[in-house]
Amino acid sequence: MLRRLSLIAAALGLLAAAPAAAETSHAEPPRIDWSFRGPMGLYDQQQLQRGFKVYREVCASCHSLSMVAFRNLGDPGGPFFNPRYTNPNDNPVVKAIARDYKIADVDHETGDAIQRPGTTADRFPPPFANEYAARGSNGGALPPDMSLLARAREGGPDYIHAIVTGYRKPPAGLEVPAGKHYNPYLPGDLGSFWKGKGLPPEGGFIAMPPPLQPNQVTYDDGTKATVDQEAKDVSAFLMWASDPKMDERKQAGFSVMIFLILFSAILWLSYRYVWRNVAH
Repeated sequence: MLRRLSLIAAALGLLAAAPAAAETSHAEPPRIDWSFRGPMGLYDQQQLQRGFKVYREVCASCHSLSMVAFRNLGDPGGPFFNPRYTNPNDNPVVKAIARDYKIADVDHETGDAIQRPGTTADRFPPPFANEYAARGSNGGALPPDMSLLARAREGGPDYIHAIVTGYRKPPAGLEVPAGKHYNPYLPGDLGSFWKGKGLPPEGGFIAMPPPLQPNQVTYDDGTKATVDQEAKDVSAFLMWASDPKMDERKQAGFSVMIFLILFSAILWLSYRYVWRNVAH
């Protein structure tokens, strides 16, 4: 009986130790002072426009944005919002962007598969026909959809910026598998690939090669397109894509706070007036 209890205790000890052994480690992403950080922060529309250009010309060849409709680009707080067009479907910039995309559809008369120009009601089409095509074009790796990436990853836009700018030369003693790249900001467990002395380095392997290069895009506002600038802009755009109503929510919250303060003041004055002649 005592031996059985000892075996059970040992098994429980191994189970408790397993998660610790499998823990991943990574470098902490640098904290960036985003325009939208904090309770009063709002999106920088110029930055969102630049970020959209980086996504469109660099990221969209592999990464989908399936939960974002073209009309969202013209919503309040969006990259191409224009107060002249309260209905984003009427925004000429948004309509022009949508027309540049080909949307898979069906001819309602013949039933044939067709490709038609996009409309503001459409969502961004995926770059690949299916998951197998996506993996086949990326060495077996599946590029993640970017619609909610900034919300799904701890650190949000800081994390995205760190990943796309954080490619480093592997430390001596680290065996990098073929088709992979070392990135200290990517969570991973490098123990089985570490042949050097001491503990394995922080970080992990990523299948995507460094996506950004200097002057990879030409910004319409004349901003110099460094790798850091491109990374910040596309990170801000992806933050907007994951939370497009943030500006409206913060503005509504600010209005509600003002109302509550005024309402509290009125209640306090009313209380003093009603009970002014009553002894307490």
